[in-house]
Amino acid sequence: MRFYSTKNKSLQANLKEAVLRGLAPDGGLFMPLEIPLLPQNFLKNLKGLSFKEAALEMAKPFLRDDFSLFEIEQLIERAFPFSAPLQSLTDNLHVLELFHGPTLAFKDFGAQFMAALTERFTQKQDQELTVLVATSGDTGSAVAHGFYRKQGVRVVLLYPSGMVSEIQEKQLTTLGANVTALEIEGTFDDCQWLVKQAFNDADLRQKLLLTSANSINIARLLPQSFYYGYAVAQLPDRRQPIVISVPSGNLGNLTGGLLAQRMGIPVSRFVSAMNTNDVFMEYLQTGRLRPRIVRPTLSNAMDVGNPSNFYRILDLFNHDHRDIQKAIYGASFDDEQTRLAIKQVFEHYGYILDPHGAVGFLAMEKFRTEMPANKWQGIVLETAHPAKFKPIVEQSGVPEVPVPYRLAATLNKEKKAIKFSKSFDDFKEWLLNF
Repeated sequence: MRFYSTKNKSLQANLKEAVLRGLAPDGGLFMPLEIPLLPQNFLKNLKGLSFKEAALEMAKPFLRDDFSLFEIEQLIERAFPFSAPLQSLTDNLHVLELFHGPTLAFKDFGAQFMAALTERFTQKQDQELTVLVATSGDTGSAVAHGFYRKQGVRVVLLYPSGMVSEIQEKQLTTLGANVTALEIEGTFDDCQWLVKQAFNDADLRQKLLLTSANSINIARLLPQSFYYGYAVAQLPDRRQPIVISVPSGNLGNLTGGLLAQRMGIPVSRFVSAMNTNDVFMEYLQTGRLRPRIVRPTLSNAMDVGNPSNFYRILDLFNHDHRDIQKAIYGASFDDEQTRLAIKQVFEHYGYILDPHGAVGFLAMEKFRTEMPANKWQGIVLETAHPAKFKPIVEQSGVPEVPVPYRLAATLNKEKKAIKFSKSFDDFKEWLLNF
Protein backbone atom coordinates (compact mmCIF):
# COMPACT_ATOMS: atom_id res chain seq x y z
CA MET A 1 0.00 0.00 0.00
CA ARG A 2 1.10 3.55 -0.70
CA PHE A 3 0.91 6.41 1.78
CA TYR A 4 0.74 10.13 0.98
CA SER A 5 1.56 13.34 2.80
CA THR A 6 -1.33 15.36 4.21
CA LYS A 7 0.42 18.42 2.78
CA ASN A 8 0.82 17.06 -0.75
CA LYS A 9 -1.04 13.99 -1.97
CA SER A 10 1.43 13.49 -4.83
CA LEU A 11 4.26 12.99 -2.29
CA GLN A 12 4.01 9.28 -1.58
CA ALA A 13 5.93 6.44 0.11
CA ASN A 14 5.63 2.72 0.62
CA LEU A 15 5.00 1.26 4.07
CA LYS A 16 8.68 0.87 5.00
CA GLU A 17 9.52 4.42 3.96
CA ALA A 18 6.51 5.82 5.82
CA VAL A 19 7.33 3.93 9.02
CA LEU A 20 11.05 4.67 9.05
CA ARG A 21 10.61 8.32 8.07
CA GLY A 22 7.84 9.05 10.57
CA LEU A 23 7.01 12.37 8.93
CA ALA A 24 6.81 13.03 5.20
CA PRO A 25 9.74 15.08 3.79
CA ASP A 26 7.48 18.16 3.58
CA GLY A 27 6.48 17.87 7.24
CA GLY A 28 3.09 16.34 6.50
CA LEU A 29 1.66 13.22 8.11
CA PHE A 30 1.38 9.99 6.17
CA MET A 31 -2.09 8.69 5.32
CA PRO A 32 -3.08 5.52 3.39
CA LEU A 33 -3.71 6.27 -0.26
CA GLU A 34 -6.92 4.30 0.04
CA ILE A 35 -8.78 3.10 3.11
CA PRO A 36 -9.78 -0.50 2.41
CA LEU A 37 -13.26 -1.81 3.15
CA LEU A 38 -13.33 -4.90 5.31
CA PRO A 39 -15.05 -8.00 3.86
CA GLN A 40 -18.77 -8.16 4.58
CA ASN A 41 -18.38 -11.70 5.86
CA PHE A 42 -15.90 -10.47 8.47
CA LEU A 43 -18.19 -7.63 9.56
CA LYS A 44 -21.19 -9.96 9.86
CA ASN A 45 -19.21 -12.38 11.99
CA LEU A 46 -17.42 -9.96 14.31
CA LYS A 47 -19.11 -11.32 17.41
CA GLY A 48 -17.00 -13.93 19.11
CA LEU A 49 -13.70 -13.03 17.42
CA SER A 50 -10.59 -12.75 19.55
CA PHE A 51 -8.60 -9.52 19.51
CA LYS A 52 -5.85 -11.14 17.45
CA GLU A 53 -8.36 -12.41 14.90
CA ALA A 54 -9.90 -8.95 14.51
CA ALA A 55 -6.47 -7.30 14.37
CA LEU A 56 -5.23 -9.71 11.71
CA GLU A 57 -8.13 -9.01 9.37
CA MET A 58 -7.81 -5.25 9.84
CA ALA A 59 -4.01 -5.27 9.41
CA LYS A 60 -3.86 -7.40 6.24
CA PRO A 61 -4.88 -4.70 3.71
CA PHE A 62 -2.10 -2.40 4.94
CA LEU A 63 0.66 -5.03 5.18
CA ARG A 64 0.04 -7.60 2.44
CA ASP A 65 2.15 -5.77 -0.18
CA ASP A 66 5.18 -6.09 2.10
CA PHE A 67 4.64 -9.34 3.98
CA SER A 68 3.21 -12.80 3.43
CA LEU A 69 0.08 -13.84 5.33
CA PHE A 70 2.25 -16.04 7.56
CA GLU A 71 4.53 -13.09 8.36
CA ILE A 72 1.54 -10.87 9.17
CA GLU A 73 0.17 -13.55 11.47
CA GLN A 74 3.56 -13.78 13.21
CA LEU A 75 3.71 -10.00 13.60
CA ILE A 76 0.23 -9.85 15.16
CA GLU A 77 1.04 -12.78 17.45
CA ARG A 78 4.24 -11.09 18.64
CA ALA A 79 2.79 -7.61 19.06
CA PHE A 80 -0.34 -8.50 21.00
CA PRO A 81 0.10 -10.98 23.86
CA PHE A 82 -2.66 -8.95 25.57
CA SER A 83 -6.23 -7.96 24.74
CA ALA A 84 -8.86 -5.26 25.37
CA PRO A 85 -11.82 -6.65 27.34
CA LEU A 86 -15.17 -4.86 27.39
CA GLN A 87 -16.75 -4.34 30.81
CA SER A 88 -20.49 -3.59 30.95
CA LEU A 89 -21.72 -1.04 33.51
CA THR A 90 -25.33 -1.27 32.25
CA ASP A 91 -27.09 -2.91 29.31
CA ASN A 92 -26.12 -0.02 27.04
CA LEU A 93 -23.05 1.52 28.69
CA HIS A 94 -19.67 -0.21 28.54
CA VAL A 95 -15.99 0.42 29.24
CA LEU A 96 -13.26 -0.85 26.89
CA GLU A 97 -10.17 -1.58 28.98
CA LEU A 98 -7.07 -0.67 27.00
CA PHE A 99 -4.61 -1.07 29.88
CA HIS A 100 -3.70 -4.76 29.78
CA GLY A 101 -0.39 -4.31 27.93
CA PRO A 102 3.09 -4.21 29.50
CA THR A 103 2.91 -0.56 30.64
CA LEU A 104 -0.82 -0.60 31.52
CA ALA A 105 -1.86 2.02 28.95
CA PHE A 106 -3.53 2.04 25.53
CA LYS A 107 -0.28 3.25 23.95
CA ASP A 108 1.01 -0.34 24.26
CA PHE A 109 -1.10 -1.37 21.26
CA GLY A 110 0.61 1.08 18.92
CA ALA A 111 4.08 0.80 20.46
CA GLN A 112 4.28 -3.00 20.43
CA PHE A 113 2.99 -3.18 16.85
CA MET A 114 5.39 -0.50 15.64
CA ALA A 115 8.34 -2.14 17.39
CA ALA A 116 7.57 -5.52 15.80
CA LEU A 117 7.13 -3.90 12.37
CA THR A 118 10.26 -1.76 12.66
CA GLU A 119 12.35 -4.73 13.71
CA ARG A 120 11.33 -6.46 10.48
CA PHE A 121 12.30 -3.43 8.42
CA THR A 122 15.67 -2.81 10.08
CA GLN A 123 17.00 -6.38 10.21
CA LYS A 124 19.20 -5.92 7.13
CA GLN A 125 20.22 -2.28 7.64
CA ASP A 126 23.72 -1.19 8.61
CA GLN A 127 22.73 2.21 10.00
CA GLU A 128 21.28 2.49 13.51
CA LEU A 129 17.70 3.79 13.72
CA THR A 130 17.03 6.63 16.18
CA VAL A 131 13.44 6.71 17.45
CA LEU A 132 12.39 10.14 18.79
CA VAL A 133 9.37 10.29 21.07
CA ALA A 134 7.65 13.28 22.66
CA THR A 135 5.47 12.11 25.52
CA SER A 136 3.04 13.56 28.04
CA GLY A 137 3.20 10.30 29.99
CA ASP A 138 2.09 6.95 28.63
CA THR A 139 3.46 7.12 25.07
CA GLY A 140 7.07 7.23 26.21
CA SER A 141 6.92 4.26 28.53
CA ALA A 142 4.99 2.18 25.98
CA VAL A 143 7.54 2.93 23.25
CA ALA A 144 10.46 2.37 25.62
CA HIS A 145 9.18 -1.08 26.57
CA GLY A 146 8.28 -1.91 22.96
CA PHE A 147 11.79 -1.14 21.64
CA TYR A 148 13.77 -2.13 24.76
CA ARG A 149 16.96 -3.98 23.74
CA LYS A 150 15.89 -4.16 20.10
CA GLN A 151 19.01 -4.51 17.96
CA GLY A 152 19.95 -1.55 15.76
CA VAL A 153 17.53 0.85 17.47
CA ARG A 154 18.07 3.58 20.04
CA VAL A 155 15.15 5.39 21.65
CA VAL A 156 15.17 9.01 22.84
CA LEU A 157 12.22 10.02 25.03
CA LEU A 158 11.40 13.70 25.59
CA TYR A 159 8.99 14.43 28.45
CA PRO A 160 7.95 17.68 30.22
CA SER A 161 9.55 18.10 33.63
CA GLY A 162 7.03 17.99 36.50
CA MET A 163 4.08 17.26 34.20
CA VAL A 164 3.86 13.46 34.36
CA SER A 165 2.85 11.29 37.32
CA GLU A 166 5.49 9.64 39.52
CA ILE A 167 4.67 6.19 38.17
CA GLN A 168 4.72 7.42 34.58
CA GLU A 169 8.11 9.05 35.13
CA LYS A 170 9.57 5.88 36.63
CA GLN A 171 8.31 3.87 33.66
CA LEU A 172 9.97 6.39 31.34
CA THR A 173 13.32 6.68 33.06
CA THR A 174 14.32 3.34 34.58
CA LEU A 175 15.03 1.05 31.62
CA GLY A 176 18.44 2.23 30.40
CA ALA A 177 20.20 0.11 27.72
CA ASN A 178 19.12 1.57 24.35
CA VAL A 179 16.53 3.90 25.93
CA THR A 180 17.48 7.46 26.98
CA ALA A 181 15.08 9.87 28.70
CA LEU A 182 15.39 13.65 28.36
CA GLU A 183 13.54 15.67 31.00
CA ILE A 184 12.63 18.86 29.12
CA GLU A 185 12.13 22.17 30.92
CA GLY A 186 8.84 22.93 29.16
CA THR A 187 5.49 21.48 28.16
CA PHE A 188 4.51 18.51 26.00
CA ASP A 189 4.09 20.88 23.06
CA ASP A 190 7.73 21.97 23.55
CA CYS A 191 8.79 18.31 23.44
CA GLN A 192 6.71 17.72 20.32
CA TRP A 193 8.15 20.85 18.69
CA LEU A 194 11.71 19.61 19.28
CA VAL A 195 10.90 16.29 17.63
CA LYS A 196 9.27 17.99 14.63
CA GLN A 197 12.21 20.38 14.26
CA ALA A 198 14.58 17.43 14.25
CA PHE A 199 12.68 15.85 11.37
CA ASN A 200 12.68 19.09 9.44
CA ASP A 201 16.43 19.66 9.92
CA ALA A 202 18.25 18.66 6.72
CA ASP A 203 21.58 18.23 8.50
CA LEU A 204 20.14 15.79 11.04
CA ARG A 205 18.24 13.86 8.38
CA GLN A 206 21.43 13.46 6.36
CA LYS A 207 23.53 12.21 9.27
CA LEU A 208 21.00 10.17 11.24
CA LEU A 209 18.28 7.66 10.38
CA LEU A 210 15.40 9.22 12.32
CA THR A 211 11.85 8.10 12.92
CA SER A 212 9.15 8.95 15.45
CA ALA A 213 7.06 6.61 17.56
CA ASN A 214 4.47 9.23 18.39
CA SER A 215 1.06 8.83 16.81
CA ILE A 216 2.38 10.98 13.96
CA ASN A 217 3.93 7.69 12.79
CA ILE A 218 1.50 5.66 10.69
CA ALA A 219 2.73 2.44 12.36
CA ARG A 220 1.53 3.78 15.71
CA LEU A 221 -1.79 4.91 14.30
CA LEU A 222 -2.93 1.83 12.35
CA PRO A 223 -3.10 -0.59 15.32
CA GLN A 224 -5.18 1.94 17.23
CA SER A 225 -7.98 1.14 14.81
CA PHE A 226 -7.90 -2.58 15.68
CA TYR A 227 -9.46 -2.36 19.13
CA TYR A 228 -12.46 -0.44 17.80
CA GLY A 229 -13.31 -3.52 15.76
CA TYR A 230 -12.80 -5.73 18.80
CA ALA A 231 -14.94 -3.43 20.98
CA VAL A 232 -17.87 -3.84 18.61
CA ALA A 233 -17.23 -7.59 18.46
CA GLN A 234 -17.75 -7.82 22.23
CA LEU A 235 -21.02 -5.86 22.43
CA PRO A 236 -23.84 -8.04 23.72
CA ASP A 237 -26.35 -6.14 21.57
CA ARG A 238 -25.55 -4.44 18.24
CA ARG A 239 -29.12 -3.58 17.24
CA GLN A 240 -28.76 -0.01 18.52
CA PRO A 241 -26.40 2.53 16.94
CA ILE A 242 -22.96 2.54 18.56
CA VAL A 243 -21.27 5.65 19.97
CA ILE A 244 -17.72 5.61 21.35
CA SER A 245 -16.26 8.20 23.73
CA VAL A 246 -12.54 8.79 23.21
CA PRO A 247 -10.34 10.70 25.69
CA SER A 248 -8.64 13.15 23.34
CA GLY A 249 -5.28 14.93 23.45
CA ASN A 250 -3.08 14.58 20.39
CA LEU A 251 -6.12 13.03 18.60
CA GLY A 252 -4.34 9.83 17.50
CA ASN A 253 -6.80 7.58 19.32
CA LEU A 254 -9.76 9.37 17.76
CA THR A 255 -8.17 9.21 14.32
CA GLY A 256 -7.70 5.46 14.76
CA GLY A 257 -11.42 5.16 15.45
CA LEU A 258 -12.30 7.18 12.37
CA LEU A 259 -10.09 4.89 10.27
CA ALA A 260 -11.87 1.84 11.68
CA GLN A 261 -15.21 3.43 10.84
CA ARG A 262 -14.10 4.10 7.26
CA MET A 263 -13.03 0.45 6.99
CA GLY A 264 -16.58 -0.59 7.85
CA ILE A 265 -16.62 -1.03 11.64
CA PRO A 266 -20.19 0.05 12.51
CA VAL A 267 -19.66 3.10 14.74
CA SER A 268 -22.38 5.72 14.29
CA ARG A 269 -20.79 8.59 16.20
CA PHE A 270 -17.64 9.49 18.09
CA VAL A 271 -17.44 11.61 21.22
CA SER A 272 -14.21 13.54 21.63
CA ALA A 273 -13.73 13.88 25.39
CA MET A 274 -11.41 16.71 26.43
CA ASN A 275 -10.08 18.33 29.57
CA THR A 276 -9.58 22.11 29.72
CA ASN A 277 -6.97 21.86 26.95
CA ASP A 278 -9.86 21.82 24.51
CA VAL A 279 -8.57 23.44 21.32
CA PHE A 280 -10.31 20.73 19.29
CA MET A 281 -13.58 21.56 21.05
CA GLU A 282 -13.18 25.14 19.88
CA TYR A 283 -12.59 23.89 16.34
CA LEU A 284 -15.76 21.79 16.43
CA GLN A 285 -17.73 24.85 17.51
CA THR A 286 -16.14 27.51 15.31
CA GLY A 287 -14.28 25.82 12.47
CA ARG A 288 -10.97 27.33 13.63
CA LEU A 289 -8.12 25.60 15.45
CA ARG A 290 -6.20 28.05 17.61
CA PRO A 291 -3.25 26.38 19.36
CA ARG A 292 -2.63 27.60 22.88
CA ILE A 293 -0.36 27.06 25.85
CA VAL A 294 -1.07 23.87 27.77
CA ARG A 295 -2.68 23.95 31.20
CA PRO A 296 -1.62 21.07 33.49
CA THR A 297 -4.56 18.84 34.47
CA LEU A 298 -5.23 15.54 36.26
CA SER A 299 -5.64 13.84 32.86
CA ASN A 300 -2.12 14.76 31.79
CA ALA A 301 -1.87 12.59 28.67
CA MET A 302 -4.54 14.87 27.19
CA ASP A 303 -2.64 18.08 27.97
CA VAL A 304 -1.99 19.05 24.36
CA GLY A 305 -2.39 22.56 22.97
CA ASN A 306 -1.61 21.84 19.31
CA PRO A 307 -2.74 18.31 18.38
CA SER A 308 -0.77 16.82 15.49
CA ASN A 309 -3.43 14.37 14.31
CA PHE A 310 -5.91 17.17 13.76
CA TYR A 311 -4.50 17.42 10.24
CA ARG A 312 -5.24 13.76 9.58
CA ILE A 313 -8.84 14.34 10.65
CA LEU A 314 -9.05 17.33 8.32
CA ASP A 315 -7.69 15.16 5.54
CA LEU A 316 -10.17 12.33 6.20
CA PHE A 317 -13.07 14.77 5.82
CA ASN A 318 -11.59 16.84 2.97
CA HIS A 319 -11.41 19.85 5.32
CA ASP A 320 -15.23 19.93 5.58
CA HIS A 321 -16.06 21.33 9.01
CA ARG A 322 -19.74 20.38 8.84
CA ASP A 323 -18.96 16.76 8.06
CA ILE A 324 -16.54 16.66 11.00
CA GLN A 325 -19.24 18.09 13.26
CA LYS A 326 -21.66 15.38 12.11
CA ALA A 327 -19.17 12.62 12.85
CA ILE A 328 -17.72 13.92 16.14
CA TYR A 329 -19.43 15.34 19.22
CA GLY A 330 -17.13 17.26 21.57
CA ALA A 331 -17.26 18.00 25.27
CA SER A 332 -14.70 19.25 27.81
CA PHE A 333 -14.46 19.08 31.60
CA ASP A 334 -12.29 20.46 34.39
CA ASP A 335 -10.42 18.67 37.17
CA GLU A 336 -13.19 19.09 39.75
CA GLN A 337 -15.68 17.41 37.42
CA THR A 338 -13.12 14.67 36.70
CA ARG A 339 -12.69 13.90 40.41
CA LEU A 340 -16.46 13.82 40.92
CA ALA A 341 -16.90 11.41 38.01
CA ILE A 342 -14.30 9.01 39.47
CA LYS A 343 -16.19 9.07 42.79
CA GLN A 344 -19.65 8.64 41.27
CA VAL A 345 -18.72 5.80 38.91
CA PHE A 346 -17.15 3.92 41.82
CA GLU A 347 -20.21 4.49 44.03
CA HIS A 348 -22.80 3.67 41.36
CA TYR A 349 -21.09 0.86 39.47
CA GLY A 350 -18.22 -0.33 41.66
CA TYR A 351 -15.84 0.44 38.78
CA ILE A 352 -12.59 2.41 39.15
CA LEU A 353 -11.75 4.86 36.35
CA ASP A 354 -8.49 6.69 35.82
CA PRO A 355 -8.73 10.48 35.18
CA HIS A 356 -8.71 10.04 31.38
CA GLY A 357 -11.47 7.45 31.45
CA ALA A 358 -13.40 9.71 33.81
CA VAL A 359 -13.34 12.51 31.25
CA GLY A 360 -14.49 9.99 28.65
CA PHE A 361 -17.36 8.93 30.93
CA LEU A 362 -18.43 12.54 31.52
CA ALA A 363 -18.48 13.26 27.78
CA MET A 364 -20.54 10.12 27.12
CA GLU A 365 -23.05 11.10 29.80
CA LYS A 366 -23.36 14.60 28.35
CA PHE A 367 -23.89 13.15 24.88
CA ARG A 368 -26.55 10.76 26.17
CA THR A 369 -28.46 13.55 27.92
CA GLU A 370 -28.59 15.57 24.71
CA MET A 371 -29.62 12.57 22.59
CA PRO A 372 -32.34 9.95 23.24
CA ALA A 373 -30.85 7.93 26.11
CA ASN A 374 -32.12 4.57 24.91
CA LYS A 375 -30.98 5.07 21.33
CA TRP A 376 -27.29 4.24 21.75
CA GLN A 377 -24.91 1.49 22.76
CA GLY A 378 -22.20 3.55 24.44
CA ILE A 379 -18.56 2.56 24.85
CA VAL A 380 -16.09 4.61 26.91
CA LEU A 381 -12.37 4.02 26.29
CA GLU A 382 -10.46 3.50 29.53
CA THR A 383 -6.95 4.33 28.40
CA ALA A 384 -4.81 3.69 31.49
CA HIS A 385 -4.89 1.55 34.61
CA PRO A 386 -6.15 3.66 37.55
CA ALA A 387 -3.13 2.59 39.62
CA LYS A 388 -0.97 4.80 37.38
CA PHE A 389 -2.84 7.70 38.99
CA LYS A 390 -3.32 6.15 42.43
CA PRO A 391 -3.08 9.36 44.54
CA ILE A 392 -5.51 11.25 42.31
CA VAL A 393 -8.03 8.40 42.19
CA GLU A 394 -7.92 7.76 45.93
CA GLN A 395 -8.20 11.48 46.72
CA SER A 396 -11.30 11.49 44.51
CA GLY A 397 -13.16 9.08 46.76
CA VAL A 398 -11.98 5.57 45.91
CA PRO A 399 -10.87 3.88 49.18
CA GLU A 400 -7.95 1.93 47.69
CA VAL A 401 -6.62 1.31 44.20
CA PRO A 402 -4.86 -2.07 43.83
CA VAL A 403 -1.40 -1.73 42.23
CA PRO A 404 -0.33 -4.50 39.82
CA TYR A 405 3.01 -6.05 40.74
CA ARG A 406 4.89 -4.91 37.64
CA LEU A 407 3.87 -1.32 38.37
CA ALA A 408 4.86 -1.52 42.03
CA ALA A 409 8.25 -2.98 41.10
CA THR A 410 8.95 -0.04 38.80
CA LEU A 411 8.62 2.45 41.68
CA ASN A 412 11.64 0.90 43.40
CA LYS A 413 13.92 1.44 40.41
CA GLU A 414 16.37 4.33 40.02
CA LYS A 415 15.41 7.25 37.79
CA LYS A 416 17.89 7.90 34.95
CA ALA A 417 17.06 11.07 33.04
CA ILE A 418 19.03 13.96 31.54
CA LYS A 419 17.71 17.43 32.38
CA PHE A 420 17.44 19.42 29.18
CA SER A 421 16.41 22.87 27.97
CA LYS A 422 13.84 23.36 25.22
CA SER A 423 16.49 24.82 22.90
CA PHE A 424 16.58 23.05 19.55
CA ASP A 425 20.23 23.94 18.99
CA ASP A 426 21.14 22.15 22.24
CA PHE A 427 18.98 19.17 21.29
CA LYS A 428 20.51 18.93 17.82
CA GLU A 429 24.06 19.07 19.15
CA TRP A 430 23.25 16.36 21.70
CA LEU A 431 21.72 14.09 19.04
CA LEU A 432 24.76 14.43 16.78
CA ASN A 433 27.13 13.55 19.60
CA PHE A 434 25.03 10.95 21.37
